[in-house]
Amino acid sequence: MLEESRTTLVVIDMSGVEFCDSTGMNVLLAALKRLRERDGTLELAAPRPAVRKILQVTGLDSVFTVHEAVPEKLLTSEPQ
Repeated sequence: MLEESRTTLVVIDMSGVEFCDSTGMNVLLAALKRLRERDGTLELAAPRPAVRKILQVTGLDSVFTVHEAVPEKLLTSEPQ
């Protein structure tokens, strides 16, 4: 899907994710890598405490931009 899209910003709403293991983190990292190859980025929004802890322990909280909530401007804008 990313290869077919011209999207350069992807924000993933993590509020429904209760747990994310290394497989899930690797999927997020692979998506981030593909987006960065075309000057894009992937950001995470509203991770639950358990997922936030995993991000912190692994150091991935410094790799991804992590928002406390889904950015308001994304809730009201049309997909591009």
